[in-house]
Amino acid sequence: MSAVVHRDSANRWWPSPLVAASIGVHVVAIAAPCIELGLWTWALLAVVANQALLTLGVLWPRSRLLGPNFTRLSPAAAARGEIALTFDDGPSPELTPKVLDLLASRGMRATFFCVAEKAARHPELMREIALRGHEVGNHSHSHSAAFACLGLRGLRRDIDTAQSILMETAGRAPRFFRPPMGFRSPLLDPVLHALGLRLVTWTRRGYDTLHGDAAKVAARLERDLAAGDILLLHDGRCARTPSGDPVVLEVLPRLLDAIQGQGLKPVRLDQAIDP
Repeated sequence: MSAVVHRDSANRWWPSPLVAASIGVHVVAIAAPCIELGLWTWALLAVVANQALLTLGVLWPRSRLLGPNFTRLSPAAAARGEIALTFDDGPSPELTPKVLDLLASRGMRATFFCVAEKAARHPELMREIALRGHEVGNHSHSHSAAFACLGLRGLRRDIDTAQSILMETAGRAPRFFRPPMGFRSPLLDPVLHALGLRLVTWTRRGYDTLHGDAAKVAARLERDLAAGDILLLHDGRCARTPSGDPVVLEVLPRLLDAIQGQGLKPVRLDQAIDP
């Protein structure tokens, strides 16, 4: 069953300037040698330069080269002193309950970008996330390393399947999508538009999947911390401290202290990104 579409799907999708230009470049590159054989070198150089720009858009998670991308909250939310805590790669029986307890101890809300395969295995955790007042986002069906290489049909199947599972387990269809590892295909934007989803990445991340030094991870997240920020952590896989503990469980209390110390208010994305 196809997931619920939140946006008016009758609204026409328009490609980003780079994607539109890429289509034009490829059309001209094919036609140019047919008009004048000597133009093939210039056509090839144009295609190579275009592919380099597209690759930058794929590999740079915070870019808007391939379409709309929320890296910060709305100006109104920033004016209210709001920020967003987001957690990727869950749910995890080891980590998610502890993260939920830490947030509950401060009365704070967050958005959990969940992998649908894990959600299907742990529906009780999905219900708990929703019952505690947090938001669930779509983080793909299986978190495949090849996600950005999928074609239109593969992207639609993966994201729509995830959307249905997350809606069933959490009780509400996600409104926001974050691609695995932040890498996305140039074909992703029309798929998200058709499914009524909006792309959200982040303002900054702590690299808690790579580094087990809690002080350094927290410092990255707290550097220039300001209203309107979207912060990325992980309640799925994450690095371990020298003592063997998940680093996110040491980072999160420090980060929450810093947030409270600046008088900021963590909210769900749906409360702080304009519809």
